[in-house]
Amino acid sequence: MTSWRIEGCTVADAAALARNNMSAFWEDPTWILLWPKEITREFMIEQAAKRYPRLLLSARETTRHQKAVDPATGALVGYARWILPPSHSTTEDGNPEWPKAQVPDVSEDERKQFEELAQSAWWNGREEMRNIDDKNDVVMDRILAERLYIKLEYLAVHPENKGKGIATALVESGIRQAEKIGLPIFVMSYKAGRGVYERLGFKEAERVIQDDSQYGGKGEYAAYFMIYDVPKASGT
Repeated sequence: MTSWRIEGCTVADAAALARNNMSAFWEDPTWILLWPKEITREFMIEQAAKRYPRLLLSARETTRHQKAVDPATGALVGYARWILPPSHSTTEDGNPEWPKAQVPDVSEDERKQFEELAQSAWWNGREEMRNIDDKNDVVMDRILAERLYIKLEYLAVHPENKGKGIATALVESGIRQAEKIGLPIFVMSYKAGRGVYERLGFKEAERVIQDDSQYGGKGEYAAYFMIYDVPKASGT
């Protein structure tokens, strides 16, 4: 199996990330319901590419971005976004924790350009779908309030690259960092990704199953709230 390179992201990855991520989520039967029927995948990729530089630079203190790269071609083949608790976003000497996954900053002029670019993007989902994640948010907020976690906020692999160990490599990289810091990982998983997390040792803490048929879905919108507990140090 290919040994995927796991690297940090930069704003130069925006277009490749947009294609990878929108293509991945376009396969999700509930996610595509968020958008009017006439909207195409290519259109969403174009709009996401306008938004991604700003997203990559948002909350740099606590957010970490990783890409999986094909070592033979240099192509971006997967993406993960992690959120550190503010209390664990810097080391004892004041430097950023997990610096290789922190997006390099840009000039103030570039930030303004990226803000204008993001504001020019179309990103208007169906109004009736806006509350579909309310129940999930309640459960997630409750779990995250119980103790400190590293949150895996986003994981995406292009459909053409599924089943090649890319998602596993990205999550394993986060697990190594979690074990280094000494914090568990939390993720809200959809059905497609659940098996990856289970194989890597995540345990289901709770689930929410909703009927999405009222929105034109197939009848089941499932969210699985999963936790990876880092091994305790010997003697503790």
